[in-house]
Amino acid sequence: MFVLKYTDSVIPLLTPFYPLGHDFKTMIYHDIARPEVIEWLLDSETPSVRFWALQHLKNLSPTDSEVLTAQDAIPQSPEVQAILNAQYPEGYWAKPEHIYANKYTATTHSLLILAEFGIKRLPAIERGIEQLFTFQLNSGHFTTVRPKTDRGYASTVSDTCCLDANILYYLTHFGYLDDPRTQKTVHFLLDHYDDTQVGWKCRAYPINAETVFPQLCYMGLCKVLKAFSTFPNQYRSKRINAIIDQIVELIFENQIFKYLRHPDGTRKEKAGWKRFGFPLFYNSDILEVLDTLTRLGVKDPRMDESINIVLKTQQSDGKWLLKHTFNGKFWHDIEKKGKPSKWITLRALRVLRSYLKD
Repeated sequence: MFVLKYTDSVIPLLTPFYPLGHDFKTMIYHDIARPEVIEWLLDSETPSVRFWALQHLKNLSPTDSEVLTAQDAIPQSPEVQAILNAQYPEGYWAKPEHIYANKYTATTHSLLILAEFGIKRLPAIERGIEQLFTFQLNSGHFTTVRPKTDRGYASTVSDTCCLDANILYYLTHFGYLDDPRTQKTVHFLLDHYDDTQVGWKCRAYPINAETVFPQLCYMGLCKVLKAFSTFPNQYRSKRINAIIDQIVELIFENQIFKYLRHPDGTRKEKAGWKRFGFPLFYNSDILEVLDTLTRLGVKDPRMDESINIVLKTQQSDGKWLLKHTFNGKFWHDIEKKGKPSKWITLRALRVLRSYLKD
């Protein structure tokens, strides 16, 4: 059982919802999840949030009629309509020859956010996925610019694991995990995993090796773990499970969000990871990592500090705020920065429900 430690060092992290002196040793999930907040998340005006909340907060099966009704309503939501309306008939978004540009409105960004919204596999999704696979190299790795020759498809480029990971996440959501092309990407990630340094190489990481502790891309590693965490158990081979275990230990070694290095060699927190956002695209934060860890069934005292940060940021009305946003950069704004967020509240309650006692 998880026990929050009530010490002087934790007092500054107490959420205003709970008075000083509250005995956190007796804290349970139902102390935190107000009924009116759950009902707010189940509001039919936001079918995507309702779709996930019914499953993760109300324990309904993905095949339950309420869940299916919520999912059927997702394409009619303004955010999803804006994305689907921006798709070209051939299946791509933004530019036909580039899946990553224009940034945040490109094909891969659009498919990723549609998966996050929980939309089911529609003809529009299938057209987008088929376009996507034209950017897959023979190795299984995806390149941002479509190759023009057979030699291009035979390229041995082996970095940018965050791109492959995000693609693998939404291919899994849309039911493509059995597709041989998806399995090529899985095997690419397994083949290029570095057991010694734990992770995957990235041409953009690190900008300065003296300012970080992980030797390989930390956010990319978290994205691969997120993708693997969505695999049904029968798809997690011994090799995948071994990699999951190694990654989890590295995350704990870096105290989840303290992977930066001060000039004197001490650890430094990634402050931006405490400002929760949705969507995240290639970025990450404490809440996303906790969501991944709890999805994997991990409960470890080394998560306590991050759990406390989630509790600290709960507002007096029982909700969480949107602190980081890409609004204005993609097809439709999602919520408002600084205001109560259904997406952040959903994720926070999902994490706490998995980690605390019922």
